[in-house]
Formats: sequence, structure tokens, C-alpha cells
Amino acid sequence: MDKPAKKIWFPAKRYGWGWGPPNCWQGWMVIGLWTLLIAAGVPLAKPSPYLYLGFILVMIAGLMTVCYLKGEKPRWRWGKD
Repeated sequence: MDKPAKKIWFPAKRYGWGWGPPNCWQGWMVIGLWTLLIAAGVPLAKPSPYLYLGFILVMIAGLMTVCYLKGEKPRWRWGKD
């Protein structure tokens, strides 16, 4: 029996490295939640620039992890290759 195909939330960009905009509601939900968490964390991390930088780096790492797990394998692309 064949394995079901993995549903891609974040397709690869056509040019360059990385992922493009989401192509399903789950991906858009991740982006929306991520944006809300960033906005909510700004006032909490305001007293210290180091706390704010750490918060932003953790949030970026989290988003990249989700993109890596639920997106196409990242590699350099140039057009249709």
C-alpha cells in the first residue's frame, strides 16, 4: 500500500532559497498566529532590548521549524528547475 502524500503548507519559492506564501488554510493560520504572538510579545519584552531580541529569535526559529516540517525541502531554485 502506498504512503499518502505529505500535504505541503509552505511551497518552495521559485527563485532563491526558502519558502513562499502558504497555499492552504493551515499555513495561513500559522502565519496569523505567529504575527499575533509577535505583536503580543512586543509590550512584554519592551523593558530590555536583549529580552526582545531573544524573543524575536525564538519566534523566528519556531516559524522556520514549522516551515521546514510542513513545507517543501528548501534548496536553491532558479525558475523551473
